[in-house]
Amino acid sequence: MSMRRPGVWVGVALLALVTTGCGSSNMSGGTSAKDAAAPPQAAQNKAPQQENNAGQGVQPVQQQERQLVRTANVDLRSDDVLKAIGQVKDRAAAVGGFAGEENSTKSSGSVTVRVPSAELDKVVRDLTSVGEVTRSEVRSEDVTDQLVDVEARIATQKASVERLRVLFERAGSTSEVAQVEQELTKRQADLESMQRRSASLKGQVSMATLTVRVATVPIAAPEPEKVGFLGALAGGWNALVAVVGVILIGVGAMLPFLVALGVPAALVVHLLRKRRRVTRMNEAG
Repeated sequence: MSMRRPGVWVGVALLALVTTGCGSSNMSGGTSAKDAAAPPQAAQNKAPQQENNAGQGVQPVQQQERQLVRTANVDLRSDDVLKAIGQVKDRAAAVGGFAGEENSTKSSGSVTVRVPSAELDKVVRDLTSVGEVTRSEVRSEDVTDQLVDVEARIATQKASVERLRVLFERAGSTSEVAQVEQELTKRQADLESMQRRSASLKGQVSMATLTVRVATVPIAAPEPEKVGFLGALAGGWNALVAVVGVILIGVGAMLPFLVALGVPAALVVHLLRKRRRVTRMNEAG
């Protein structure tokens, strides 16, 4: 038992150091290490090949498929808001999507649906048959690098967890078991968090988000965001107006109490001063 103990503790220490450096080495060191290990002759042959391919207009390496998170916002004008929102949900369901948050009245409403990313453009075009499209906006966010980073960290964390499990099986004393089990629990929790992050990103990539606002009258387009000096000035002025408004509201709320308490207090002060004057006059006489 005593012969095992140093090996277990040394293993835990080495594992912590290796795990700390693995994330950065996997992301930044892989290409450089491979290039450094490449023979000089291969490097010489690689340059002419790239020049020939560039001259022919052919990319030597196929680009990785980009992972995009797509969102869209559409404003519609319709005489029947409830019917229009129902049609939006039907179109989403027809392409394999589903409805999310919905808030509607007879005069205005909104609905958020999730649809397959490949079907987003088609659904947006089909909304012209639901009502008059007054605004349409589609955005894409590239999360390829985020997914690659998360997947690399997951692979590193899985290897770390497996090594800790081996150390846990070799632990002999109660203190060793407790120490390794605590570290193993922490690593497993980190691994599950990374896996949830990966699943969330993949879900956002596969299913686009479409938000549709419907009203019986055209919805005013959002004002463009002001930047620079004028934007800062407008922001400061709005903040000042908001602060003054809060102060005035507070004063208005306190005014009835000030009147109710101030009038009796002023009357008491007046009577006390009058009494002092009478007293002084009597003493002087």
